[in-house]
Amino acid sequence: MKAIVNTQLTWREKISYGVADMGFNFYWTNIATFLLIYYTDTFGISAAAAASMMFTIKIVNAFTDPMIGAAADRTSTRWGKFRPWLLWMPLPLAGAAFLTYTTPDLSADGKLAWAYATYLAMMVCYTGVNIPYNALSGVLSADAQERSVVNGLRFIFAFAGGTLVTAATPAMVHWLGGGNDKLGWQLTMLAWSVLATMLFVLTFLNTRERIAPPAEQKSNVWQDVRDLSQNRPWVALFFLALIIMITITLRTSSAAYYFKYVVQRPDLMAGFVPAYMLAAAAGASLTPVMTRFVDKKKLMIILMSITAVLSSAFFFVPRDHIWLMFALQIGMGLALGPKSPLAFSMYADTADYNEWRTGRRATAMTFAAATFSQKLGTAIGVAVIGWIFTRLGYVANAAQTEGSQAGIVWLMSFIPAAFALLAVAVMFFYNLDNNKLRQIQADLEARKS
Repeated sequence: MKAIVNTQLTWREKISYGVADMGFNFYWTNIATFLLIYYTDTFGISAAAAASMMFTIKIVNAFTDPMIGAAADRTSTRWGKFRPWLLWMPLPLAGAAFLTYTTPDLSADGKLAWAYATYLAMMVCYTGVNIPYNALSGVLSADAQERSVVNGLRFIFAFAGGTLVTAATPAMVHWLGGGNDKLGWQLTMLAWSVLATMLFVLTFLNTRERIAPPAEQKSNVWQDVRDLSQNRPWVALFFLALIIMITITLRTSSAAYYFKYVVQRPDLMAGFVPAYMLAAAAGASLTPVMTRFVDKKKLMIILMSITAVLSSAFFFVPRDHIWLMFALQIGMGLALGPKSPLAFSMYADTADYNEWRTGRRATAMTFAAATFSQKLGTAIGVAVIGWIFTRLGYVANAAQTEGSQAGIVWLMSFIPAAFALLAVAVMFFYNLDNNKLRQIQADLEARKS
């Protein structure tokens, strides 16, 4: 059993697993960076309505994550539990995304109803691919360092995809639309969707599931939920993911407004977010090296502390110091880049911990409940932006008041910094270190032998 479960993966399989996360970022980065400003400035609904809609859908979609996780854990095919979802769901996802970025000729209420329906469909379909994909990383190998390598590699591709999207999307909208932004957004999302589908299929074809639940385990969704609620390290990661997503969403979604209305250089967005993505990819690539020398918990505390300091410093940047904005952004990319591969590797560890503690394993549910917190964090972040914009009197495509501009600057600096410090506090409740993980793996191997 040990030779199978602790397999050292080939680079072909590692890369084939990783490229799918580039496909996910063809969707996710568009949603995080451009969807809100698309709704307000192209689709034609108010910031308050758009933020409320996105918050509501995120909350609803967050509750679908555990349901899809439970379904994935109970899937049984000749291809495994999780890989088949990478074949079944990409086409529905592409269709829903195309409709989300379509602007119909409807009344204001009709447009809002369209936005609710299409955005919800896109997010549910996205979950149907993403949850099984995340769970797949936990069953490729039981080796902790291999998991760090696999997750580090996937986030290199993820950040590369995010960089490509933020750099190319504005130009694609202009080129494909021929000056018609409504058509441009529609065709741009179609192009990204086709590319993502191809990458998902590539992952399906070149990966293998090696870890299965104990043969005697009986299927019980509510028992899975109870196990997670009593899994202390997983609970800590749940709140960590929620807080970090608030931090990232605040800065990412505010950046387009910051450069459009504060710096008055919207063209800089084509380089600002890609600079972060490239730095984050570099940080992610160093994750396996850092985890060889620094415990995952300590490393996460250090990284989020650095993020808080750099984000706070952004408040003091003069509006004409473009180089300093980019320098701080690159620094935050280097600090936040490793957090994603770290977190997903830690989720896999908590799945092992759960099996070691209870004799039950629910890998997809472990990851699904984690993405629940991420989506909840994104929803809260978008709601905070919408609430602040509404309070400060934001008006789309118009000169902003001093109060509105100040609010945008706070959303880029002190507010996300406060959440980063909260993430540091949460990590002190995580209680799995390298020695404990080695003991868990040895005990699990002994049971299976």
